[in-house]
Order: sequence, then structure tokens, then C-alpha cells
Amino acid sequence: MKTKALVLDIDGTLTNSLKEITQATKEALLGILEKGHKIVLASGRPAFGMGRYVRELELEKYGGYVLSHNGARVFDCRSGEVIFEKAVPPEVLPGIYEFAMKNGCGLATHSDDTVISAFEPDRYVSWEAKINGMPIYRAEDFVEYVDFPVYKCFMTAEEQRSAVLEKQLQDLFGGMVSVYRSEPYFIEIVPRHVDKGDSLRRLMETVGIEHGNVVSCGDGFNDISMIRYAGVGVAMGNAVEVLKREADYIAESNDADGLVQVIRNFF
Repeated sequence: MKTKALVLDIDGTLTNSLKEITQATKEALLGILEKGHKIVLASGRPAFGMGRYVRELELEKYGGYVLSHNGARVFDCRSGEVIFEKAVPPEVLPGIYEFAMKNGCGLATHSDDTVISAFEPDRYVSWEAKINGMPIYRAEDFVEYVDFPVYKCFMTAEEQRSAVLEKQLQDLFGGMVSVYRSEPYFIEIVPRHVDKGDSLRRLMETVGIEHGNVVSCGDGFNDISMIRYAGVGVAMGNAVEVLKREADYIAESNDADGLVQVIRNFF
């Protein structure tokens, strides 16, 4: 039997609308782990915010992998070994801060276990903290405070403005970082040439799984690259339309145990 990798975005894919793994989905996932296949959790979340699901799926026991911060940091759950990491160049932070202040955007990053907000947290920054189970620290001088490796910054803005701001950020800082939306209101800023697809490719080459044996499942804009990389790219029924157009297969929604359907068809 060839070892396959099932790559899962978390929010809107692995979890339902309550941010929980349903019992049916959990049983199906544990079933493929027991057969020797691998699960990779690939999310814009920081590693701390993914820990609950790593534990729930027993990935330390079975040897799964985590791509956190949209692939900027990749590690082995069993050994704790960091397979790949790349930080945002610190010299870009002042310009990003000025842009956010000028345009009235939210701006935040993560330390190991805290959301660091540049301004009074808006509802999107607060939501990010809540789903990751992390407190928020409001840094009076964001640029000065952030003196640690930053794997991802994120800006927040209403959906009507975010696409325009995304393009402006790409024009201003595209030579230094990658900029894309994960949700209509989240603009992710990660190291240049880092995305889920490229980091997944690095991981699969390291562990010796051919891309034809990779099944990637997602629902958001930042899942496009890993859908393109995989042998089978799956869009959940609740996915954004652009992802559905890229997918090889469209599953039921995250609230209808779509991953169970994927496992039955491809594992």
C-alpha cells in the first residue's frame, strides 16, 4: 500500500461551523491514520491555535505534520522537528504599520501564545484570538515591540475594501512579502514565496510522498496553491467559488461531514 497524505485546512474544512471536529469525521480520520496514511494540518493559524486539533487527532502518536502561518513554519508532530521556517523581513514592518494606520485597518501578529495587536482590536482581530484560544496584547509601539521572528502578520478590513487593500499591499510590498486573503476580511502577510502549496511541496519531498498521492482539502482563498499542488484537490461545498473552479472534486460542506465523503472516495 502506498502511503498517502491527506492535507486539511482547519476552519471551514476540518471543523464545522462550531469549530469542532464531528465524531463521524474524527473516526474516519483516525481510520486512515491507523492504516499508515499521514494527515497534514495546513492553516493560517499559529501553531498554538492548531494544538487542540493535533491532540484530538493524536498526530503526535501517528506522526502527522503541521503547516502553520500559511506554511511559513512546518513541523513534525511526533518529533517536534521544524522542517521548514521562514520569517517576514523585519524591515517591512514599519511600512505595513503605516499602511494599516493610514487606511484604518486592523493589524496584528502572533507571539508563541498571544495575539499582538497594533491598534485597539476590532471584531476580526478579536475573532482570531478567540478561535485560537489566545489572549490579545495591545502593543503601544507595535514595531518596537515585535522584536521576535514573525511568520505572519494579518490586516483586517471590511469585505468591500479588503480586495482593494490586498492589491495595494501587493503593489507596495510584493518584492519583500507575499500578500493574499484567507477570508474576505483577513489579509495575510507572509514571507515572500511562502504559501501552503510551496510549503506542502517541501514537506512531501522531505518525507518522500509523491504529489500524486496527496489529497488536499480546503475552503478559502489561501487554499488555492495546495489544491493546485495535490494529486487530488478538493473544495468543500462551503468553499469560495474561485477555489471550487480550481478543484478536481467538490465535497459536501464542512457541516455535512464532507471529509468522510473524501476519505471514502480517495482512501
